[in-house]
Amino acid sequence: MKAIAPLVLLSLALAACAAPRPAPAPAPVATKPRPIQPAPLPQPPADWRDAMQTPGTWTWGMVAGRSTATFSGTSGAAMVTLSCDRVQGRVLLARTGAAATALPLALSTTFTRRPLLSDPSFPANGWLVVPIAASDTLLDAIAFSRGRFALETAGQETLYLPSWPEISRVVEDCR
Repeated sequence: MKAIAPLVLLSLALAACAAPRPAPAPAPVATKPRPIQPAPLPQPPADWRDAMQTPGTWTWGMVAGRSTATFSGTSGAAMVTLSCDRVQGRVLLARTGAAATALPLALSTTFTRRPLLSDPSFPANGWLVVPIAASDTLLDAIAFSRGRFALETAGQETLYLPSWPEISRVVEDCR
């Protein structure tokens, strides 16, 4: 037994020199997955002049004997027209839409903002029509607006239209 005692003492001495065992890692805490936040909706611009222009182009032509500027979207469908009613001395501003009663619209240019009212007496199915006197300075404001003008209509998408020479042609033909 004397021979075993030094071995036991040596084993104990070696055990005392060994590094302590690390504490066991804490169990992972179960966490709920973070909810995915939806992307914020785009906000309308603070100034209508910063809004993206409605895609499309203006064309001019004689339609039913009237000088007419037509704005057509990328699909080719007409969205807005300005037509000279020379006999009555007015320009008819029309946009797609329908209403049994007068519908409020607003037209904004660089220098002017004017409320308008559609006239349901015009027989134009699928169109809202606003007659504007040919001498009205609103037509000049549209023609000379810096690059674009806005046409707002209750319950419909606002149109941000370029101010191209076709509009000036109709105005001048009507004066």
